[in-house]
Amino acid sequence: MEYLIQYGMFFAKVATIVVAIIIVLGAIVASGSRQKKTGKKGTIKVTSLNEHFDEIRETLRDSILDKDQLKRIDKEEKKAEKLELKQTKANEKKKQKDDKTEEIDSNPDANRKKRSYVLNFTGDIAAEAVTSLREEITAVLTLAEQLDEVILRLESPGGMVHAYGLASSQLLRIKNAGIPLTICVDKVAASGGYMMACLADRLVSAPFAIIGSIGVLVQLPNFHRILKKNDIDFEIISAGEFKRTLTTFGEITKKGKAKVQEDVETIHGIFKNWVKDHRPSVDIDKISTGETWVGMQAKERYMVDEIKTSDECILAACETADVFEVEFEIKKTIQDKLSSALPGVIEKVLLNLTSKSKIDEYQ
Repeated sequence: MEYLIQYGMFFAKVATIVVAIIIVLGAIVASGSRQKKTGKKGTIKVTSLNEHFDEIRETLRDSILDKDQLKRIDKEEKKAEKLELKQTKANEKKKQKDDKTEEIDSNPDANRKKRSYVLNFTGDIAAEAVTSLREEITAVLTLAEQLDEVILRLESPGGMVHAYGLASSQLLRIKNAGIPLTICVDKVAASGGYMMACLADRLVSAPFAIIGSIGVLVQLPNFHRILKKNDIDFEIISAGEFKRTLTTFGEITKKGKAKVQEDVETIHGIFKNWVKDHRPSVDIDKISTGETWVGMQAKERYMVDEIKTSDECILAACETADVFEVEFEIKKTIQDKLSSALPGVIEKVLLNLTSKSKIDEYQ
């Protein structure tokens, strides 16, 4: 009996907290809806990753090395900078004597240092991150040239065909501009995620990242028999034989099911051709079964080019290029921030209450 009382008290606390959070959130949302809307969608944020990694290295050095070691390193770095500056000046003088001086002067940026632009895409079922990706690509294309590179860190288990079709089309803008595209997958690029990934000029995967799932799926629950059993009518009025095929409440007919199967096979064929066009080295019939593989297995099937993490790729890029992370930050309202934070808050509250309940139980 005591256990049941404690159990009841626990759920009463949970219910009280959840109701309170919902009331507060509702009040804030109502308040926010009265605020005036601005036309500004968001802002582009650019971070120099070269400087970021330099700061990390310097912080670690200052914490670990003694004064003598720091002085020696500082001396060596200054010496290297002087040699680099001297070499740069020598190269400039040599170019001035070159017969192609006029051509070089007409394009002063031709001899600048390479730039690498790092973008991030974390996909959900609706590929909502494409909203930011399209803005980031637009920003990069205003400045990037063919000697530069775009590095995309991609994570996605896939989702809706049309949504990932749009995301893939955004990446095509980079390729059509003639700018090399490297895509790095650390965790997963499956289904629509791989639709995007296969566009890379260089596709890099972590050893245990999930790659593949080249297939198409349609699924939905159907409650027609429940409605029929309870004498509940459900009517659909439509024009066109296949305007509605599978629905949640309507009767599933053999003809409707066959039509959906035909559509699925058609989309699967388009998906297979897309992958084959952009990665001609793969045996498309063997990898388009809907299966997934880890990165090492995917490399054996020519689905990826290298086994590395995105960190390795970016650090390597920093050695030869100026590397910038480009992010489009969408301006969030108060209700947006709260709605994204609310699940985490509820989870923590439930975890704390559960832990306390277990402690009380064992006492």
